[in-house]
Amino acid sequence: MSRRSRRRTLAVTAGTVVAVGLTAGGVALATGALGSDGDPPADASAGTAPPATAQVTRRTLVDEDSTDGSLGYGDTTALANHRQGTVTWVPEEGRVLSRGQALWRVDTLPTVLMYGTVPLYRTLSTGVTDGADVRQLERNLRALGYTGFTVDKEFTSATAAAVKDWQDDVGLPETGSVDADQVLFAPGPVRVDDAKLAVGAAASPGPALDVTATTRIVTVDLDVSDQRLAKAGAAVQVELPGGQRVPGRITSVGKVAHAQEDEQGNVTGATIDVVVTLDAKAVAKAAGAIDRAPVTVYFTAEERKDVLTVPVSALLALSEGGYGVQVVSGGTTKIVAVETGLFADGDVEVSGAGIAEGTKVGVPAS
Repeated sequence: MSRRSRRRTLAVTAGTVVAVGLTAGGVALATGALGSDGDPPADASAGTAPPATAQVTRRTLVDEDSTDGSLGYGDTTALANHRQGTVTWVPEEGRVLSRGQALWRVDTLPTVLMYGTVPLYRTLSTGVTDGADVRQLERNLRALGYTGFTVDKEFTSATAAAVKDWQDDVGLPETGSVDADQVLFAPGPVRVDDAKLAVGAAASPGPALDVTATTRIVTVDLDVSDQRLAKAGAAVQVELPGGQRVPGRITSVGKVAHAQEDEQGNVTGATIDVVVTLDAKAVAKAAGAIDRAPVTVYFTAEERKDVLTVPVSALLALSEGGYGVQVVSGGTTKIVAVETGLFADGDVEVSGAGIAEGTKVGVPAS
Protein backbone atom coordinates (compact mmCIF):
# COMPACT_ATOMS: atom_id res chain seq x y z
CA MET A 1 0.00 0.00 0.00
CA SER A 2 1.48 3.30 -1.04
CA ARG A 3 2.25 5.65 1.78
CA ARG A 4 2.71 8.65 -0.45
CA SER A 5 0.57 11.66 0.27
CA ARG A 6 -2.40 12.25 -2.03
CA ARG A 7 -2.96 15.95 -2.70
CA ARG A 8 -6.67 16.84 -2.67
CA THR A 9 -6.34 20.58 -3.15
CA LEU A 10 -5.72 22.39 -6.41
CA ALA A 11 -2.42 24.24 -6.58
CA VAL A 12 -2.63 26.39 -9.68
CA THR A 13 0.36 27.77 -11.53
CA ALA A 14 0.29 30.92 -13.58
CA GLY A 15 0.42 28.86 -16.76
CA THR A 16 -2.59 26.86 -15.68
CA VAL A 17 -4.60 29.99 -14.98
CA VAL A 18 -3.82 31.37 -18.42
CA ALA A 19 -5.08 28.17 -20.00
CA VAL A 20 -8.24 28.21 -17.91
CA GLY A 21 -8.91 31.90 -18.37
CA LEU A 22 -8.16 32.25 -22.06
CA THR A 23 -9.13 28.89 -23.45
CA ALA A 24 -11.79 27.41 -21.20
CA GLY A 25 -13.28 30.78 -20.33
CA GLY A 26 -13.29 32.00 -23.89
CA VAL A 27 -12.14 35.48 -22.82
CA ALA A 28 -9.42 37.20 -24.81
CA LEU A 29 -7.47 39.82 -22.88
CA ALA A 30 -5.43 42.46 -24.64
CA THR A 31 -2.77 44.82 -23.40
CA GLY A 32 -4.48 47.82 -21.88
CA ALA A 33 -7.44 45.88 -20.50
CA LEU A 34 -6.89 47.86 -17.30
CA GLY A 35 -6.70 51.65 -17.22
CA SER A 36 -3.49 53.52 -16.51
CA ASP A 37 -4.62 53.99 -12.91
CA GLY A 38 -5.03 50.25 -12.45
CA ASP A 39 -8.85 50.37 -12.34
CA PRO A 40 -10.91 48.22 -14.71
CA PRO A 41 -12.71 49.87 -17.62
CA ALA A 42 -16.32 50.85 -16.91
CA ASP A 43 -17.63 48.48 -19.50
CA ALA A 44 -16.34 45.78 -21.75
CA SER A 45 -18.30 45.34 -24.96
CA ALA A 46 -21.77 43.92 -24.45
CA GLY A 47 -20.99 41.11 -26.83
CA THR A 48 -18.40 39.48 -24.54
CA ALA A 49 -20.80 37.84 -22.08
CA PRO A 50 -19.27 34.65 -20.64
CA PRO A 51 -20.79 31.23 -21.39
CA ALA A 52 -21.68 30.78 -17.70
CA THR A 53 -21.47 32.60 -14.38
CA ALA A 54 -20.78 31.80 -10.75
CA GLN A 55 -21.31 33.83 -7.61
CA VAL A 56 -18.64 35.13 -5.28
CA THR A 57 -19.21 33.26 -2.02
CA ARG A 58 -18.05 33.90 1.54
CA ARG A 59 -16.92 30.82 3.41
CA THR A 60 -14.10 29.05 5.21
CA LEU A 61 -11.56 27.72 2.74
CA VAL A 62 -9.56 24.69 3.84
CA ASP A 63 -6.44 23.33 2.18
CA GLU A 64 -6.59 19.62 3.02
CA ASP A 65 -4.03 16.89 2.32
CA SER A 66 -4.58 13.17 2.77
CA THR A 67 -2.29 10.21 3.20
CA ASP A 68 -2.57 6.51 4.00
CA GLY A 69 -2.49 5.28 7.57
CA SER A 70 -3.00 2.09 9.52
CA LEU A 71 -5.60 1.58 12.26
CA GLY A 72 -4.51 -0.62 15.14
CA TYR A 73 -3.37 -0.71 18.74
CA GLY A 74 0.21 0.36 18.17
CA ASP A 75 3.41 -1.51 18.93
CA THR A 76 3.42 -4.72 20.94
CA THR A 77 5.29 -5.27 24.19
CA ALA A 78 6.49 -8.71 25.27
CA LEU A 79 5.73 -9.83 28.83
CA ALA A 80 7.93 -12.54 30.29
CA ASN A 81 7.03 -15.46 32.54
CA HIS A 82 9.42 -16.34 35.40
CA ARG A 83 7.67 -19.41 36.79
CA GLN A 84 8.33 -23.05 35.92
CA GLY A 85 5.59 -25.67 35.81
CA THR A 86 2.55 -26.39 33.65
CA VAL A 87 0.51 -23.65 32.01
CA THR A 88 -3.05 -23.89 33.35
CA TRP A 89 -4.63 -20.69 31.94
CA VAL A 90 -3.91 -17.96 29.40
CA PRO A 91 -6.21 -15.10 28.33
CA GLU A 92 -7.76 -15.02 24.88
CA GLU A 93 -6.52 -12.65 22.18
CA GLY A 94 -8.13 -9.23 22.39
CA ARG A 95 -8.90 -9.40 26.09
CA VAL A 96 -8.14 -6.30 28.16
CA LEU A 97 -6.53 -6.91 31.55
CA SER A 98 -6.31 -4.35 34.33
CA ARG A 99 -4.69 -3.97 37.73
CA GLY A 100 -5.15 -6.94 40.00
CA GLN A 101 -6.05 -9.42 37.26
CA ALA A 102 -4.09 -12.54 36.35
CA LEU A 103 -2.00 -12.35 33.19
CA TRP A 104 -1.55 -16.14 33.05
CA ARG A 105 -1.43 -19.08 35.46
CA VAL A 106 1.23 -21.76 35.96
CA ASP A 107 0.29 -24.67 38.22
CA THR A 108 -2.88 -22.59 38.89
CA LEU A 109 -0.76 -19.83 40.48
CA PRO A 110 -1.30 -16.41 38.87
CA THR A 111 1.14 -13.79 37.70
CA VAL A 112 -0.78 -10.60 38.53
CA LEU A 113 -0.75 -7.31 36.66
CA MET A 114 0.06 -4.17 38.63
CA TYR A 115 0.71 -0.65 37.36
CA GLY A 116 4.13 0.98 37.33
CA THR A 117 7.25 1.68 35.32
CA VAL A 118 9.89 0.11 37.58
CA PRO A 119 10.47 -3.58 36.72
CA LEU A 120 10.31 -5.99 39.64
CA TYR A 121 14.04 -6.70 39.60
CA ARG A 122 14.32 -8.06 43.16
CA THR A 123 12.25 -9.84 45.78
CA LEU A 124 10.45 -7.34 47.98
CA SER A 125 10.14 -8.32 51.63
CA THR A 126 10.71 -7.03 55.15
CA GLY A 127 14.26 -5.76 55.53
CA VAL A 128 15.01 -4.82 51.89
CA THR A 129 16.57 -1.44 51.33
CA ASP A 130 14.21 1.42 50.67
CA GLY A 131 13.37 2.04 47.03
CA ALA A 132 10.96 3.35 44.41
CA ASP A 133 9.92 -0.23 43.64
CA VAL A 134 8.63 -0.62 47.22
CA ARG A 135 6.53 2.53 46.93
CA GLN A 136 5.23 1.32 43.55
CA LEU A 137 4.06 -1.97 45.11
CA GLU A 138 2.44 -0.17 48.06
CA ARG A 139 0.57 2.20 45.74
CA ASN A 140 -0.92 -0.79 43.94
CA LEU A 141 -1.89 -2.53 47.17
CA ARG A 142 -3.61 0.67 48.31
CA ALA A 143 -5.40 1.00 44.94
CA LEU A 144 -6.62 -2.60 45.31
CA GLY A 145 -8.15 -1.81 48.69
CA TYR A 146 -5.47 -2.97 51.14
CA THR A 147 -4.64 -0.66 54.06
CA GLY A 148 -2.76 -0.55 57.38
CA PHE A 149 0.57 0.67 55.96
CA THR A 150 2.11 3.94 54.80
CA VAL A 151 2.82 4.38 51.10
CA ASP A 152 6.52 5.21 51.06
CA LYS A 153 9.81 3.60 50.08
CA GLU A 154 10.05 1.39 53.18
CA PHE A 155 8.86 -2.23 53.23
CA THR A 156 7.63 -2.65 56.82
CA SER A 157 5.90 -5.43 58.70
CA ALA A 158 2.64 -3.61 57.97
CA THR A 159 3.45 -3.83 54.26
CA ALA A 160 4.15 -7.55 54.63
CA ALA A 161 0.78 -8.03 56.36
CA ALA A 162 -1.02 -6.31 53.49
CA VAL A 163 0.90 -8.47 51.01
CA LYS A 164 -0.25 -11.62 52.82
CA ASP A 165 -3.87 -10.48 52.68
CA TRP A 166 -3.51 -9.83 48.96
CA GLN A 167 -1.82 -13.21 48.36
CA ASP A 168 -4.61 -15.00 50.20
CA ASP A 169 -7.23 -13.27 48.04
CA VAL A 170 -5.60 -14.09 44.68
CA GLY A 171 -4.60 -17.67 45.54
CA LEU A 172 -0.86 -17.29 46.13
CA PRO A 173 1.13 -18.72 49.05
CA GLU A 174 0.98 -16.25 51.96
CA THR A 175 4.69 -15.48 52.25
CA GLY A 176 4.53 -11.72 52.79
CA SER A 177 7.15 -11.22 50.07
CA VAL A 178 6.69 -10.45 46.37
CA ASP A 179 8.81 -11.51 43.40
CA ALA A 180 8.60 -11.62 39.59
CA ASP A 181 6.82 -14.99 39.69
CA GLN A 182 3.83 -13.26 41.29
CA VAL A 183 3.70 -9.73 39.88
CA LEU A 184 4.44 -7.97 36.60
CA PHE A 185 4.35 -4.17 36.32
CA ALA A 186 3.07 -2.34 33.23
CA PRO A 187 2.26 1.38 32.79
CA GLY A 188 -1.47 0.66 32.66
CA PRO A 189 -4.11 -1.77 31.35
CA VAL A 190 -2.97 -4.05 28.54
CA ARG A 191 -4.68 -5.73 25.63
CA VAL A 192 -3.63 -9.27 24.71
CA ASP A 193 -2.30 -9.36 21.17
CA ASP A 194 -0.77 -12.84 21.13
CA ALA A 195 -0.27 -15.60 23.70
CA LYS A 196 3.10 -17.33 23.59
CA LEU A 197 2.02 -19.89 26.17
CA ALA A 198 -0.44 -22.71 25.60
CA VAL A 199 -2.57 -24.41 28.22
CA GLY A 200 -1.02 -27.76 29.12
CA ALA A 201 2.43 -26.83 27.85
CA ALA A 202 5.50 -26.76 30.05
CA ALA A 203 6.25 -23.26 31.29
CA SER A 204 9.75 -21.92 31.69
CA PRO A 205 11.24 -18.44 31.93
CA GLY A 206 10.65 -16.63 28.66
CA PRO A 207 8.05 -14.83 26.53
CA ALA A 208 4.47 -15.26 27.74
CA LEU A 209 2.26 -12.62 26.13
CA ASP A 210 2.54 -9.90 23.51
CA VAL A 211 0.38 -7.00 24.62
CA THR A 212 -0.58 -3.56 23.32
CA ALA A 213 -2.22 -0.44 24.63
CA THR A 214 -6.00 -0.65 24.99
CA THR A 215 -7.01 2.22 22.69
CA ARG A 216 -6.86 2.17 18.92
CA ILE A 217 -4.55 4.60 17.20
CA VAL A 218 -3.57 5.41 13.63
CA THR A 219 0.05 5.28 12.52
CA VAL A 220 1.21 7.14 9.43
CA ASP A 221 4.47 6.94 7.51
CA LEU A 222 4.45 10.56 6.38
CA ASP A 223 6.73 11.74 3.58
CA VAL A 224 9.39 14.07 4.94
CA SER A 225 8.37 16.56 2.26
CA ASP A 226 4.93 16.75 3.93
CA GLN A 227 6.09 17.09 7.53
CA ARG A 228 4.68 20.65 7.62
CA LEU A 229 1.26 18.96 7.90
CA ALA A 230 2.03 17.13 11.14
CA LYS A 231 2.09 19.22 14.29
CA ALA A 232 1.63 17.61 17.68
CA GLY A 233 -1.79 18.50 19.05
CA ALA A 234 -3.29 19.34 15.66
CA ALA A 235 -6.75 18.00 14.84
CA VAL A 236 -7.22 15.62 11.90
CA GLN A 237 -9.99 13.57 10.35
CA VAL A 238 -9.64 9.82 9.78
CA GLU A 239 -11.69 7.99 7.16
CA LEU A 240 -12.40 4.42 8.29
CA PRO A 241 -12.85 1.42 5.94
CA GLY A 242 -16.62 1.96 5.82
CA GLY A 243 -16.17 5.53 4.59
CA GLN A 244 -17.14 7.27 7.82
CA ARG A 245 -14.88 9.99 9.18
CA VAL A 246 -14.01 10.24 12.87
CA PRO A 247 -12.03 12.97 14.66
CA GLY A 248 -8.47 12.44 15.78
CA ARG A 249 -5.53 14.38 17.13
CA ILE A 250 -1.82 14.11 16.40
CA THR A 251 -0.14 12.90 19.58
CA SER A 252 3.42 12.36 18.38
CA VAL A 253 5.60 13.25 15.41
CA GLY A 254 8.83 11.34 14.85
CA LYS A 255 12.11 13.21 14.68
CA VAL A 256 14.04 10.48 12.87
CA ALA A 257 13.53 9.96 9.13
CA HIS A 258 13.33 6.41 7.77
CA ALA A 259 14.58 5.66 4.25
CA GLN A 260 12.07 4.09 1.84
CA GLU A 261 13.39 1.64 -0.72
CA ASP A 262 12.00 0.00 -3.85
CA GLU A 263 12.27 -3.71 -4.66
CA GLN A 264 15.76 -3.20 -6.04
CA GLY A 265 16.94 -1.56 -2.84
CA ASN A 266 17.09 1.94 -4.28
CA VAL A 267 16.21 4.74 -1.88
CA THR A 268 13.01 6.39 -3.13
CA GLY A 269 12.36 8.81 -0.29
CA ALA A 270 12.10 9.18 3.47
CA THR A 271 9.27 9.19 5.98
CA ILE A 272 8.65 10.13 9.59
CA ASP A 273 6.36 8.34 12.04
CA VAL A 274 3.16 10.14 13.00
CA VAL A 275 0.73 8.80 15.62
CA VAL A 276 -2.90 9.90 15.73
CA THR A 277 -5.15 9.22 18.73
CA LEU A 278 -8.82 8.74 17.90
CA ASP A 279 -12.07 9.46 19.67
CA ALA A 280 -12.61 6.02 21.22
CA LYS A 281 -16.42 6.19 21.27
CA ALA A 282 -16.62 7.38 17.67
CA VAL A 283 -14.31 4.60 16.49
CA ALA A 284 -16.19 1.92 18.43
CA LYS A 285 -19.46 3.09 16.89
CA ALA A 286 -18.11 3.34 13.35
CA ALA A 287 -15.61 0.47 13.21
CA GLY A 288 -16.85 -1.98 15.83
CA ALA A 289 -14.13 -4.42 16.87
CA ILE A 290 -11.91 -3.94 13.81
CA ASP A 291 -8.30 -4.43 14.89
CA ARG A 292 -6.08 -3.70 11.92
CA ALA A 293 -7.27 -1.85 8.83
CA PRO A 294 -6.06 0.70 6.25
CA VAL A 295 -7.44 4.20 6.72
CA THR A 296 -7.03 7.65 5.18
CA VAL A 297 -5.86 10.55 7.34
CA TYR A 298 -6.86 14.09 6.36
CA PHE A 299 -4.54 16.85 7.53
CA THR A 300 -5.48 20.53 7.45
CA ALA A 301 -2.53 22.27 5.82
CA GLU A 302 -4.02 25.76 5.91
CA GLU A 303 -7.36 27.40 6.67
CA ARG A 304 -8.85 30.79 5.82
CA LYS A 305 -12.01 31.74 7.66
CA ASP A 306 -14.72 34.05 6.34
CA VAL A 307 -13.09 34.87 2.98
CA LEU A 308 -14.49 35.61 -0.48
CA THR A 309 -13.96 32.82 -2.99
CA VAL A 310 -14.56 32.10 -6.68
CA PRO A 311 -13.98 28.97 -8.74
CA VAL A 312 -10.39 28.73 -9.94
CA SER A 313 -11.75 28.62 -13.50
CA ALA A 314 -12.97 32.22 -13.07
CA LEU A 315 -9.41 33.55 -12.89
CA LEU A 316 -7.98 35.37 -15.91
CA ALA A 317 -4.31 36.11 -16.49
CA LEU A 318 -3.90 39.84 -17.11
CA SER A 319 -1.38 41.07 -19.63
CA GLU A 320 -0.32 43.70 -17.10
CA GLY A 321 0.47 40.89 -14.63
CA GLY A 322 -1.57 39.29 -11.89
CA TYR A 323 -5.11 37.99 -12.16
CA GLY A 324 -8.60 39.29 -12.70
CA VAL A 325 -12.17 38.09 -12.99
CA GLN A 326 -14.92 39.01 -15.44
CA VAL A 327 -17.66 40.68 -13.40
CA VAL A 328 -21.13 40.35 -14.91
CA SER A 329 -23.75 42.96 -14.03
CA GLY A 330 -26.98 43.14 -16.01
CA GLY A 331 -26.06 43.07 -19.66
CA THR A 332 -22.54 44.38 -19.22
CA THR A 333 -19.22 42.85 -18.18
CA LYS A 334 -15.94 44.28 -16.99
CA ILE A 335 -12.58 42.91 -15.96
CA VAL A 336 -11.73 43.48 -12.28
CA ALA A 337 -8.24 42.89 -10.94
CA VAL A 338 -8.07 40.66 -7.85
CA GLU A 339 -5.55 39.57 -5.29
CA THR A 340 -5.48 35.80 -4.82
CA GLY A 341 -4.94 33.99 -1.56
CA LEU A 342 -5.42 30.32 -0.68
CA PHE A 343 -6.19 27.81 -3.44
CA ALA A 344 -8.20 24.85 -2.16
CA ASP A 345 -10.84 22.38 -3.27
CA GLY A 346 -11.25 23.96 -6.71
CA ASP A 347 -11.81 27.48 -5.34
CA VAL A 348 -9.53 30.42 -4.67
CA GLU A 349 -9.59 33.22 -2.13
CA VAL A 350 -9.94 36.63 -3.82
CA SER A 351 -10.15 40.27 -2.81
CA GLY A 352 -10.32 43.55 -4.67
CA ALA A 353 -12.40 46.63 -5.42
CA GLY A 354 -15.81 45.69 -6.76
CA ILE A 355 -15.64 42.13 -5.41
CA ALA A 356 -18.35 41.32 -2.87
CA GLU A 357 -20.41 38.36 -1.75
CA GLY A 358 -23.00 37.57 -4.41
CA THR A 359 -21.12 39.26 -7.28
CA LYS A 360 -21.48 37.28 -10.52
CA VAL A 361 -18.27 36.35 -12.36
CA GLY A 362 -17.72 34.62 -15.66
CA VAL A 363 -16.69 30.96 -15.80
CA PRO A 364 -16.32 28.41 -18.59
CA ALA A 365 -19.37 26.43 -19.63
CA SER A 366 -19.67 23.24 -17.60
